[in-house]
Amino acid sequence: MLCGIDEAGRGPIAGPLVVAGAVLLEEIIGLNDSKVLSEKKREKLFEEIIIKSKYHIVFTNAKTIDEKGLSFCLKNSIMEIMKNLRNDCNSFLMDGNTTFGISDLTCEIKADASVPQVSAASILAKVSRDRYMLNISNDFPNYNFAKHKGYGTKAHVEAIKQFGRSSEHRYTFRLKALGEDNIGTQKSLF
Repeated sequence: MLCGIDEAGRGPIAGPLVVAGAVLLEEIIGLNDSKVLSEKKREKLFEEIIIKSKYHIVFTNAKTIDEKGLSFCLKNSIMEIMKNLRNDCNSFLMDGNTTFGISDLTCEIKADASVPQVSAASILAKVSRDRYMLNISNDFPNYNFAKHKGYGTKAHVEAIKQFGRSSEHRYTFRLKALGEDNIGTQKSLF
């Protein structure tokens, strides 16, 4: 059996990185890359995936991303998923173009759109992250996380200009729109 792995939250300037692994126990109709599905469809499929799979979801907060770097956090999350699901499958496939040097892991670009297990992982990661951002939105009313989910929209950047960054923001993700230079572990986003 195959375990599909995918992430959500690699590019936002706020919120966690979420990586999920899924081993399907039954067929699920309608799976696809989470980005092409409506929110309503993702939510419906999420509930079905939870019932019809073995899965593991890993959250890494913004502070850890700043301290350790995105690649380290991705690799660490993948390794945790592999450790937790190893008894339920015999191979691991990650969406994307790198295995992060992990043996026993293969990768495939756009696997989230063509491999059901990776599509399921994509949905688990996206819905879990979106729910997290919705849940914290009331705690950080100045940023409207419920709307943009931490991505660098114009309104989000304007909120950072006015209120600064919160504890949910990634400080190493530099913003040209704020006059920040390219120091730190991430390149400028705007």
